[in-house]
Order: sequence, then structure tokens, then C-alpha cells
Amino acid sequence: MTEQTALRTETVTSADGTPIAFERVGTGPAVVLVDGALCHRAFGPSRPLAAALRAHFTVFTYDRRGRGESGNTLPYSPRREIEDLRAVIAAAGDDAYVYGISSGAGIALEAAAAGVRMRKLATYEAPYVAARWKDPTVDHLAHMEALVAADKRGAAVSYFLVPMVGAPAFVPVMMRAMPKVWNQMKAVAPTLPYDLQVMGSFTAPVERFAAITVPTLVMVGGKAAQPMRDAQDAVAAAIPGSQFAVLDGQTHQVSEKAIAPQLESFFTE
Repeated sequence: MTEQTALRTETVTSADGTPIAFERVGTGPAVVLVDGALCHRAFGPSRPLAAALRAHFTVFTYDRRGRGESGNTLPYSPRREIEDLRAVIAAAGDDAYVYGISSGAGIALEAAAAGVRMRKLATYEAPYVAARWKDPTVDHLAHMEALVAADKRGAAVSYFLVPMVGAPAFVPVMMRAMPKVWNQMKAVAPTLPYDLQVMGSFTAPVERFAAITVPTLVMVGGKAAQPMRDAQDAVAAAIPGSQFAVLDGQTHQVSEKAIAPQLESFFTE
């Protein structure tokens, strides 16, 4: 039996009654991982990272609402995602380290600013990049909501990857040639408006982040474009006493081999 098939799905109920599916691996202090857009337990970086951390930590990975085996109570609000994270932390014993990547980093930061209990917080490339990259005249949320309402899931994924993320136009075409990957992304495409709402104006809410009191490590890849680097600088500068790290050679798709040692060092120091 493989490790993946041996994993047991557990469920915790969020404040609004939504069931949130999660799993745990490893032994030691609890670490909760928060995914970014289009990712969930069975698709994305969380399971490989959990495997890299499990020797030293009990790692909790969960399906954000609307993804995988979690529920999707409507209407949606970013506050519900904070409550979901709080519920998973409670399932971990109310004493957990937290790591968030991309829009998952946005959720983790907002949760810390709202006073959600966590031992330490680490983030990687929360995409607060509007100041230099996003066109403020384009209502990406309205366009994405229209695509989702029309059940144009492939078009929603393509819109996210190209006009929003900035990937070359051939990337969605290439991914369509990989049906397993493409279908995984289309399955969670209806949650893309959630990520856009979490990130708000795509500008770091520095006044809210100034209220964060937990020890925080803000990370960025060495290959990040300047707007992403500027965004992480802004986040780190807003959080009192935060640490900042650049991971040489890493892009937004950070390797678990690069991030795991950073988390282990920060969480245990």
C-alpha cells in the first residue's frame, strides 16, 4: 500500500457548518499548510511538502472550501476561509505552526491579523502585486465570476493563468494536452473567484498586517519578478519583527526541497 492510499481523510466543521476535509502525517509539533489557487490535497504542492516535513512535524493539509472533499456553503466570504483555517488549527490541538503559499499565504496573513492563534507563521509569495503589475481598470473578479457562472471552467483557468498570472498564451494550450492535470484544474475552477476575493485589490493591506504579533517569516523566490519581490518586501515591512528570506533559484512553483529546510529551521529556532 502506498503512502498516498494509506492517508486517512478526517473532517472538521467550520463556523458556518461547512465540513473541511483534512489529513495528517508525521510526528511532532503541528504544522498546517494552506494552499494557493487551483490546489488541494490531491493536486498541488502540499502532499510533497508534507512528506518532506513529516520526520519532524505532524503536518496537516486540508482542502480549502469548494475543493476536493470539503463543502462549499454559500454565500462565500474571505472571512469563511479564516474560520476554516481556525477550525483546522483547532483540530491540530490549537497549537500549530502555519505555512501559506500564494493566495494561501494571503489567507494565513489575514488569519494572523485577525488574531487566529498560531505559534509561528511562514509565507511564500503572497501575490500582492497590484502596484506595479495589475491594471486597476480591469475588473478581474467580475470577469472571472461571469465565466464561472456560465460554467466555462476551461476559459476561467486560462484567464487566470494568462491575463492574471502572466503566463504565456501557449501554457493553457499545452496543459490541455495533459488531460489529467487540465481536468484537475477545471474541477476547482469555480473557486478562482474566492482567491481573487481573498487577495482583494492585490495590494498588501499593510495597516492590517501591522497588527500581526506572531513571529513571521516572509519568503520570495530568487527568480521572482520585481513586482512580486516588492510585494514581499511590503508584507515583511508591515509585520513587526518579521524575518525575510530569498530562496535562490526558486520561482513561484517553489520546490519542497527548497522550502522544507526553511520551515524546519524557522519553526524550531
